[in-house]
Amino acid sequence: MFNDRVAVLATMHRKEEAIAPILESEFGLKVQVPTDFNTDRFGTFTREIARSGDQLEAARKKAFAALERVGGDLAIASEGSFAPHPSFPMLPCNREIVILIDTLNDLEIVGESISTETNFNHRTVSNYDEAYQFAMKIGFPEHKLVVIDQEKILKGIGDFDQLKAAVSSGKVHLETDMRAMNNPTRMKAIAKATLDLIKKLKHCCPECGTPGFTVAEVKRGLPCSWCGSPTDLILVSVDRCSKCGFAQEKISEQKADPMYCPYCNP
Repeated sequence: MFNDRVAVLATMHRKEEAIAPILESEFGLKVQVPTDFNTDRFGTFTREIARSGDQLEAARKKAFAALERVGGDLAIASEGSFAPHPSFPMLPCNREIVILIDTLNDLEIVGESISTETNFNHRTVSNYDEAYQFAMKIGFPEHKLVVIDQEKILKGIGDFDQLKAAVSSGKVHLETDMRAMNNPTRMKAIAKATLDLIKKLKHCCPECGTPGFTVAEVKRGLPCSWCGSPTDLILVSVDRCSKCGFAQEKISEQKADPMYCPYCNP
């Protein structure tokens, strides 16, 4: 279905470095990146442009915009977000999605990675010493910085002389530059989301053979291994085909660790 086809990748931040090798080796896809394609119009991490819809909507809009730009019938796009972990709110996490849209076969399949391995951070500093301490904490200079003051936003700060000059005016706000080409940790998360996409593309519907037969619904209540009480962990997952609607239910045979039990570990 995908071998030797051309997929346009909607990026201006070198995401092809994480995505293209995986897609090309697994499916023989030929990945094309459009020139002068501005994905910042769909939202920026530095907030001067609000994201266009939610995370999935923004990725979808990027993909269709890339198809409109270069033509074709197969597009890839990704979108990242940073927020508290859905299961452990005290931990920050990076959620990356990589979407494949195939207009020839009327398919939309989304790979996902949720990871607490992120250096997403920010701090207001008053001098270079404070800026240096923050920079070392986030893995500078391999991971670049954004400097924001009342007049401007400086992105891609990647060496110590640049950093010293950027904070010389006094109090400024520092943020990790979360654009993929400036954040190796995020680039790894994008690769993981691409691998998840590959996994879903290889999982085909038992009824009609359409790729992307994957979890569409979950039911929680996995019983505690000590007392048998239901927990918030997944008991049942339902795989569903987006094409023919065939569904398959899988019931977990495992028991939940008591640490997740509201009675054994209130």
